[in-house]
Amino acid sequence: MSTTATAPEAALDDATLAGRARDGDVRAYEQLVLRYQGPMFRLAAKMLADRGEAEDVTQEVFLNAWRRVGQLQDDSAFAGWLYRMTTNRCLNVIRSRQPSADVDPDTTASPRTDTHPEHAAQVNSQLAALTAALQRLTPEQRACWLLREVHGRSYDEIAEIVGTNGTAVRGRIARARAQLAEVMKPWR
Repeated sequence: MSTTATAPEAALDDATLAGRARDGDVRAYEQLVLRYQGPMFRLAAKMLADRGEAEDVTQEVFLNAWRRVGQLQDDSAFAGWLYRMTTNRCLNVIRSRQPSADVDPDTTASPRTDTHPEHAAQVNSQLAALTAALQRLTPEQRACWLLREVHGRSYDEIAEIVGTNGTAVRGRIARARAQLAEVMKPWR
């Protein structure tokens, strides 16, 4: 497999790309966007349960990251910095909402396409139930659970992202798991 001469940035690590972006290299930043736009969008979509808001948040986060990349102290911390910005922006959106937020299963697309309609309907029902259950968690619990279970971040990374300590993160995740397990019992 050979790399093309036009896109050598794709093979570089985050720290190198972040350093280059800090120096004004637009191509390096584009590679970081390509690398992280999917995970940031998925995090926002699950936290907000609204595709349009998730798209807006993701775009806003990447625009702000480009504007503020010069403030990044540690180039190797770029991914954690993005997760923190995305999580904080989602929490702000949630706080600014009216007290009742309805979950519309029609706006939450299933990532799976299945040739068996009965199975597809069951999977869609399970995803809708999980989405509704996630919305019943506090925004902080939801953020911690998603960062751990969906995005595979460590407890220490999550603590830094949400601005608390590891003990609080573990407690939030434990409470979220217990609530989700209770709500999802019928689907076992």
